[in-house]
Amino acid sequence: MARDFYPFVENGEKDAAADGSPGLEVRHPARIAVYDDASAAPRVVEVAPQEVRAYLEEITATVNHLVREQGGAVPFMVIREIVENFIHAYFQAPTISILDGGNTIRFSDQGPGIREKSLALEYGTSSATEEMKRYIRGVGSGLPYVQQYMADKGGSLEVEDNISGGTVVTISTHPREEARAISGAEAPAQAAPSLSPASFSPAPQVTPQAPALSLDERGSQVMSYLASHESCGPTDLVRACGSSAATWSRALSALATQGLVMKDGQKYRLTGIGRTFV
Repeated sequence: MARDFYPFVENGEKDAAADGSPGLEVRHPARIAVYDDASAAPRVVEVAPQEVRAYLEEITATVNHLVREQGGAVPFMVIREIVENFIHAYFQAPTISILDGGNTIRFSDQGPGIREKSLALEYGTSSATEEMKRYIRGVGSGLPYVQQYMADKGGSLEVEDNISGGTVVTISTHPREEARAISGAEAPAQAAPSLSPASFSPAPQVTPQAPALSLDERGSQVMSYLASHESCGPTDLVRACGSSAATWSRALSALATQGLVMKDGQKYRLTGIGRTFV
């Protein structure tokens, strides 16, 4: 059995407690979902129930391998710290989702959950029982360490409730909001109404049309010039079309008022409406 996997635990070699009572028992397999393709269902790798240490070690090693396979950068030690927390859920339906090319990972369970999530992210606070401390350090260092590490690397850690009990921990090399979008955790602004199939009708097809604007001769000349040039100023128009700089300044200002051009530094360029018009 690998002693270096839990290097700070010196009394966790046996499955039975000192008083002879049975140790923790793993009853559920761990399922690891790998989202190779965002448009397809994930492939699932399963880690079968076994002795606690071997179970946690195999989950960590498997997740680490799959993350590296996807090109992810989350380190082994960070993965291990989150995997260890499955012991607090008594290994109830542990599930790991590997997203975003291995750079966003969600760990979920259906255990008792974490009531005080803010406290769980503070060093020294722990719900580990004496029984659990035979397998993990249990000193309240795991989640705070991971949160600090991810923050230092520009990433994030988020702790949430699972749907019907339990906890979801998401770690990502991305900031929190970007990680939520990647993992599909964005909450809708409001619930969608319940509609029957008969209530749907095809959306009308709308063809973009140029704005209904009329241009004078000078405006038309400016728009014609910008149709083949990225930008222009009064001097450019004087060279191309004659007249005076003041005349072209007025023409450009008039087009800007209509939203067809916008000033960019000392020159003007077409807006989106202007490009549609052209």
